[in-house]
Amino acid sequence: MVAQVETVAFIGLSAKAVKVQVQLSSGLPAFTIVGLPDKAVAESRERVNAALRSLNLSPPTQRVTVNLSPADIPKEGSHYDLPIALGLLVAMGALPEDCLDGFVVLGELGLDAGIEAVAGALLAALFAVENDKALICPAACGAEAAWAGDLQVLAPDHLLAMVNHFKGTQILTPATPGEVILTTNHDDLNDIKGQESAKRALEVAAAGGHNMLMVGPPGSGKSMLASRMPSILPPLSPSEALELSMITSIAGLMHEGKMNRCRPFRNPHHSASMPALIGGGNKAKPGEVSLAHNGVLFLDELPEFSRQTLEALRQPIESGQAVVARAANHVTYPARFQLIAAMNPCRCGYLSDPAQACNRAPKCAIDYQAKISGPMFDRIDIHIDVPAVSASDLTLPPPREGSAEIAARVSRARAIQAERYADFKGDKIIRTNAEVEGQTLEKIATPDIEGQKLLSQAIDKMKLTARGYHRVLRVARTLADLEGAQQIARHHIAESLAYRRVSPHTP
Repeated sequence: MVAQVETVAFIGLSAKAVKVQVQLSSGLPAFTIVGLPDKAVAESRERVNAALRSLNLSPPTQRVTVNLSPADIPKEGSHYDLPIALGLLVAMGALPEDCLDGFVVLGELGLDAGIEAVAGALLAALFAVENDKALICPAACGAEAAWAGDLQVLAPDHLLAMVNHFKGTQILTPATPGEVILTTNHDDLNDIKGQESAKRALEVAAAGGHNMLMVGPPGSGKSMLASRMPSILPPLSPSEALELSMITSIAGLMHEGKMNRCRPFRNPHHSASMPALIGGGNKAKPGEVSLAHNGVLFLDELPEFSRQTLEALRQPIESGQAVVARAANHVTYPARFQLIAAMNPCRCGYLSDPAQACNRAPKCAIDYQAKISGPMFDRIDIHIDVPAVSASDLTLPPPREGSAEIAARVSRARAIQAERYADFKGDKIIRTNAEVEGQTLEKIATPDIEGQKLLSQAIDKMKLTARGYHRVLRVARTLADLEGAQQIARHHIAESLAYRRVSPHTP
């Protein structure tokens, strides 16, 4: 007899059906797993045998062959343990032949037959819903899987509990969805004294989803400003939260099944490798750009990142996707993030300070800022100088306007954009002005006559590329939305142009 259990293989954010076929045959005792298993899958035989012994069951003395079908798809991860063990129990006659019909199974086994958490439970549950099946997963993943919708989720914490359930001596209670996190304790913008122009730029960036670069000396407050960006962003919509949860699920970061409605804020160190930032590695896992999907990716000390890593960011910024291509793997992860970057004007950081500037200025600044290529620089909508805070600013009382007031204006501007793009028909969903392209941008961001004159002059004097021209229009559209204006006026174009350059040394 061949026992058969259904599970899944994860390829990016998609789950592919895999049949675990277990056969006992005559011959010398052996336990063979075929079907392109990786090291973790091949080691399942040791965990499964140990788990059976912990249940006082002797492993079969016959030849055990486990086939993972289809055999041409690479099988990675430890979530094949539980389906292999259950299939083996069926083949041994310890469980009824049809008890696993209509179930998708995944889970890792401990040597004591405990069922441990695995990555990707939400994706497996969504696959089960699409195919009208139920799901068996670890108890630690039950709350996560239950978010998939209308399906039965059995989440045992031990293999014995699963066996007893099928024998009718114990009933497992279906899992329920985990907690919804609506708010977190973010730092408030009223902690920052001075830097009013930088706060204004941060508000504009948040309202339109624009990328932003801050340039200033050490201690001017660039990192503080960036860390407070989540406090003025609106919460994730249900569809956005589900998109992000699918990524965190496959990355194994959806703890206790909690659905987070707060926008992510990722802050990788400048020593991060390209696979860590973009995605990849042996198992083609999502990188920081995907973990920041629908949220903020903050890159501090931007020129200190490797040139190769920064150039790899160009494609995700434009397309909103991170494509990881390997010889045996080709996966695509969503990566629609908002880039907030910070840097010093030169290596020493004190370019414009006559008391501390190095004697190599301005060449020091030109060489340092040249680490950011022109195409990369052109993909950033807003560039601002963040000067050092004066002593008089530090002695002022806290500003009366904080994150709550700014967040209200950002929310109103986002609501205007959501209504504008609700009926948009295209290949991708548009949610903010930063995502608008082509004819749609020309249609919704046409300046008045005076604004068009100013923009035409700026194109020649500032040598704007076509991409730079469109980014000026996007920011101007956001400025008009913050005012509730239908038409883009001259002062919107003027403020938008002011965000295009940070210093004469910028490449």
